[in-house]
Order: sequence, then C-alpha cells, then structure tokens
Amino acid sequence: MSVEKVGAQKQDMGDIDSVFIQSTEHRPKLKVLEPTEIPVIDLSQSNDEELISNIGKACQKWGFFQVINHGVPLEVSKKVDIVADKFFKQSIEEKNKVKRDEVNSMGYHDGEHTKNVRDWKEVFDYLVQNSTHVPSSHELHDKELRVLTNQWPQYPHDFREALQDYAREIEKLAFKLLELISLSLGLAGDKFHGYFKNQLSMVRLNHYPPCPFPDLALGVGHHKDASALTVLAQDDVGGLQVKRKSDGEWIPVKPTPHAFIINVGDIVQVWSNDKYESVEHRVVVNTERERFSTPFFFFPSHHVMVKPVEELVTEQNPARYREYNWGKFFANRNRSDFKKRDVENIQIHHFRILD
Repeated sequence: MSVEKVGAQKQDMGDIDSVFIQSTEHRPKLKVLEPTEIPVIDLSQSNDEELISNIGKACQKWGFFQVINHGVPLEVSKKVDIVADKFFKQSIEEKNKVKRDEVNSMGYHDGEHTKNVRDWKEVFDYLVQNSTHVPSSHELHDKELRVLTNQWPQYPHDFREALQDYAREIEKLAFKLLELISLSLGLAGDKFHGYFKNQLSMVRLNHYPPCPFPDLALGVGHHKDASALTVLAQDDVGGLQVKRKSDGEWIPVKPTPHAFIINVGDIVQVWSNDKYESVEHRVVVNTERERFSTPFFFFPSHHVMVKPVEELVTEQNPARYREYNWGKFFANRNRSDFKKRDVENIQIHHFRILD
C-alpha cells in the first residue's frame, strides 16, 4: 500500500495509526473457519507408548497441540492472571518505570514489531533465571557477554512472587514435553536437557486491548517461534490462529479450560532435521473484549550450537541446516523488537543447506 493510500485511509478510519496496518495479504478475514482439529493430549494417560506416539503425530501433522492434566497447579496460573490484570491496568507512566530497551530486553514494552508491522498489544517479559548472560552483539567476531536482568515493578506487591512461581512450574512442564518429543523422535528422553543449563528461557505477559479495526491490525503478526518449544496459556477470549500445514488456512485454536497450547519452535525443527516443523501462527484482535495470554519460550543457553541431531542424519537424510549459535541468533532477533528494519529478521531458513 502506498504512503498516500495509508494516509487517506487513516483519515477515513479515525484513530488507528498506520504503523498497525497489515499489508493486504496478511489482513485477517473476519469470517474464519470453525476452531477444530488441534489435538488435545492428556498427559496423565497411563499408556506411555500411546502418549509418545500421540505427541509425535501432533508435532508432525500440526506442529501444535494442547495438553490437559499437565500438573501445573491451577492456583499458580490464577495468581498470574490476577497480577497481570493489575499491572496492565496501571497508567503508562507507572508501567514505563520498568520499560525495556535495546540494552535490557526484559520488562514492559508497548511497541513491538512482528514482520516490521507494529503489534496491537503490550507486554511484560521476564527471564526464568533472574539474570543470565547473553552476547553483547549479534556480530560473530564479538565474544563479549553482557548480563540480562529482570526488572520487577513495585506494584502489584506480589507480582514477582506470582510470576516466579509460575515460571518454575512451566519449566517443569517444558522439560517433560521436551522429553516426550525426544522419545517420539527415537532419541533418549534426556537428549536435549543439557542444553538448558543457564538457559535464556523467558515468560511473556501479553495484553491485547480491544481494537476497533480487527480487519486491519493483528495482535501479533504471522510468525514462527525461535524457541525449542513454546508453552502458552490463553484466556477464554481466544484469538490464536494456526496456519494449517495441509492447505494454508488459518485455523482458530479454541480455548480449552486449564489447558496449555504447545508448539514446536525453530530449534526443534532444526534438531529434528525437518521431521517436526515450526508452524506459522498469529493473533487476531477483538473489538469488544481485551485478551490476556502467557507464553513461555523455552530457550537454551547462549553458547549452544543448534544443528540437526547426529542420530537423525543419514546418507539418505543428510543434514538440512548448518549449525548456528543460539546466543548470536537471540541477539540478532532482539534488535528488531523496537523498530523497523530494512532487511528480513534472521530466520532458520538462512541456515538451510538442503530443501
């Protein structure tokens, strides 16, 4: 869309800023398909072989599934809902006291971009480990590290405690899911556990305010997650859509009470040598109701080199990616959170050596 058309449309629409407007091909259709098909998996089932098989099938067909009876106490999740609501209801001046920047990417932010278009949301990010080391820059020759540290607001008074309790519980679930995925690939259950010592994993609180123009803006634009896994809690409003692999249709993920939505991230796609695919997804906005969600991004340590697992590479199935350093990838990605870039943000397809 030309600048002139955006300007004219902005006048016609009222108060939506053009920075939120998706290009025509990425705008959501208000009439969407029924929310169906995303598998719901009971983690308490007694047949381990069946559970592992169901996880593998879901990863291969969808890249997404929901889990119930997952072991995360309901009261822990409810406390997060309460403190998140209190935090986001504060004035922008109060929230900006813990505003993140390009030096420290933990804290509050209301100007995130996905695919160079601003998201209709505000967020609060925090590390599972209260501080950790990351590369100072994305440049390969730069060996310097810096410390990334959480910023905690003074209000709500129980905010930090509630969020840290939640992170510990979700981390346990993430390790359990990683083990099941590893077993479904025919690998040892603890194959990947060592990569998460001094991990960069983080939790995000998402708040999507009502949007008067749901046909033009998105809560989060179409993207794939750079994580190994993402564990998402969403409220009953819904809004998450998954791009179905079979036909490219955007499928709504119907909220299941007390379930978590799991998706394969780019790292598992590379580790599995494309057996499991990181799938595109997005978040549509609601004209009447605000929406909250809480994703946990399961990231390894900064020094981990990501590449296809040797056990899954054969002469018939050669490695499809060259290895990359996770810390440098993370540092490169962080640069795009604050402003538009002239080139596409780094993706795993930049490391692909075979189609």
